[in-house]
Amino acid sequence: MAPQEQVLVVERKVIEKIGMFEGLAFDVERYLKEIFVPGVPRFMPRSEAENDPSFKQLIPYVIMTHNGKCLSYVRGKKAGEKRLVAKRSIGIGGHINPVDNMPLFNVDYYETYLSAVKREVEEEVIVETNHSDSIVALLNDESNEVGKVHLGIVHYWELNEPNVEKREQMITQMSFMSPEELEQVRDTLETWSQKCLNGLDKMVNTSNSST
Repeated sequence: MAPQEQVLVVERKVIEKIGMFEGLAFDVERYLKEIFVPGVPRFMPRSEAENDPSFKQLIPYVIMTHNGKCLSYVRGKKAGEKRLVAKRSIGIGGHINPVDNMPLFNVDYYETYLSAVKREVEEEVIVETNHSDSIVALLNDESNEVGKVHLGIVHYWELNEPNVEKREQMITQMSFMSPEELEQVRDTLETWSQKCLNGLDKMVNTSNSST
C-alpha cells in the first residue's frame, strides 16, 4: 500500500485570529510571521485535509512576468487537481510536501516552504533566465470547495527574459499574455487567477517596493 501524501497545513483558526479575508491580502508580513511560528504549521494526510475546512493547505502561487505580460497556461487532463482541469491559470505551484532530508526536530517550516516553492516550479516548468522573487499577497477564496481548504501565498517573479518551457505534461497552451488579453478570457480563468488579475497592478507596486 502506497504511503499517503502529506501536505503542509495550518489551522483555519490561526488565519481567523490574524484576520480572515476574501480575495487578496497585501499585508503579507502580518500573516507570514504568524503562519510560520514553530508549532503552527504541520503536515497531515492530503486525503484528510481536502475534506476538512478547519485546516488550510498552504499553496505557493507563482506568477511569472516579463515586460508586463504574465505566463499563462491551461491545465490538461493529467492535472493532479481534477477540479481545475481545462481552466486557464497564471499561477505555478502546488502542495508543500515533506522531503526525505527534513530533520525530525527543530524544523524551520518557512525554509521548508521556500525550498518547496523552488521544487514545485522546477517540476512544472523550466525557467532559463534570472528573476526576482517577491511574496506580494495572500489569497483566499471561500466561494468553492477547492478554495475553502487552501490558502495561497502569491509570489511575483519578474523574469529577465521570457525563457520558460513546460516540463509537466499537464501544462498546455502556455504563453505570455498581457493583462488586457487575460481580461478577454477571464471566464476561462480559475478563480485564483481571476482574483490575482484583479490585483495585478498592486502586486507590481508591492514587488517594486521590496526590491
